Amino acid sequence: MTDLTFSDSLFIDIDPDALYALVSDVTNMGQWSPQCKACWWEDSGGGPVVGAWFKGRNETPERTWETRSQVVVADPGREFAWEVNGGWVRWGFTIESFDGGSRLTQSWVFLPAGIDGFGDRFGKGAEEQIVIRTQAAKHGIPVTLAAIKRTAEAG
Repeated sequence: MTDLTFSDSLFIDIDPDALYALVSDVTNMGQWSPQCKACWWEDSGGGPVVGAWFKGRNETPERTWETRSQVVVADPGREFAWEVNGGWVRWGFTIESFDGGSRLTQSWVFLPAGIDGFGDRFGKGAEEQIVIRTQAAKHGIPVTLAAIKRTAEAG
């Protein structure tokens, strides 16, 4: 089976609290990610708090689909993370104060429930589907981080 975890980091010339406010607003994700084209909070009062739910719309040349995610970590200035589909995949951002700005790390982990879920959903094709999702994460994270940097540093 393929490696089921990936993360990448970069320096952004913005303070950790301002960066957290930017990345914890999931409605911004569509302007940064090469695959996730939109996110929205499920509740009208939704926001970056543990337990909040949001949906996302993803697009590739082959298909379009929506996901449902729940915020699992909301630690202002430090970490924001969510799990997709009731614990199939965990995505997140960690922020460290660094050299007058911030080091932003985006991470992705395909969780055991996701492996089982893909087995149920795709049967013998599960491994291939997991590889496709892994490649998308490994390509998308650096692209997303670079786009966040451009947005944050543009003010």
